[in-house]
Amino acid sequence: MQSTGHTSTQLMSTQSRHSLVITQGMGASLLGRDSQAPYSIQPPTPRTRGAGPHKTERRSERRLAGGAVQVEVGDADFAREVVERSREVPVVVDFWAPWCGPCRALGPLLERLAEEHAGAFVLAKVDVDRSPEAAARYGVRSIPLVLGFRDGEPVAEFVGAQPESVVRQFLQRLLPTEADRLAREGDDLAAAGHANAAEERYRAALARDGRHAGALLGLARVLADRDDVAEALALLERVVAGGRLREEAERLAARLRMRGEAPVDVAALRARAAERPDDLAARLDLGRALAARGAYEEALSALLAVVQRDPEFGEQAARRAMLDVFEVLGRDHPLVERFRGELARALFR
Repeated sequence: MQSTGHTSTQLMSTQSRHSLVITQGMGASLLGRDSQAPYSIQPPTPRTRGAGPHKTERRSERRLAGGAVQVEVGDADFAREVVERSREVPVVVDFWAPWCGPCRALGPLLERLAEEHAGAFVLAKVDVDRSPEAAARYGVRSIPLVLGFRDGEPVAEFVGAQPESVVRQFLQRLLPTEADRLAREGDDLAAAGHANAAEERYRAALARDGRHAGALLGLARVLADRDDVAEALALLERVVAGGRLREEAERLAARLRMRGEAPVDVAALRARAAERPDDLAARLDLGRALAARGAYEEALSALLAVVQRDPEFGEQAARRAMLDVFEVLGRDHPLVERFRGELARALFR
């Protein structure tokens, strides 16, 4: 975290509260007194006599004014209460500690903004002393750290007791826009089988935000189902967001390329390839047709045979077709692991 000039509390792996350090700036490293590790958090050791271990089960949830929700989250329920919940509604996660002065200053502001937004997001409080695993997973180096989760991923953040204007800018980045709302309506309509209405919503979303990844992908799916392959591929090329949506776009594009290039008469292609073992075009067409039908192992075998005979045939068409199959199957699929090695050996023998 780079310094921004606002106060935050540096976390240190220590054996006593006396090592608490208040720093100006956000770049505090999490180094223990004797540790060489770049990051370490331990819960404070002083406890009331007879106190049991910290619990990490589901924390209490309370309703704020205006329908806002605040929930205390620990290591055990972070995935459920933050990651999964953010697929339904944005979640603002406040990493804090009771002994942190800047945290106590920021907390009331977050609650007030949650109430003002009337349930538009859930405010999740994570005590870093009680939840070291969650803090470590998200690289908490100084507190308060606030992360905004949407669709299962952190998409915005800030560190320190920032002024209200900065927190509002953070919420603008996190909360759904009009394009988000329209794209989500399109998803719901598409899932219900109302393709034309879904297309209208997606196009309306893109009119407001031409780079909206969800709308681009959703509209491409609708067009693909209608066999409008060319426009669908053009839309998928515009999906630039990283992570899950980009992977889905690349996978759908690979399927569409296979569908668009594949001949349809597999039986005739089998006969042709069997009669003419040296006909690389026949083997290439057979591989494409099999891939389009989902017979991926046989398709990869046919395409690999072309690469082994002539890697440059058809401007490396067989290699590119194999890569499309790999994209559809996913990098961890056993067929991908097997044929990727075979392809490399054929290309670099």
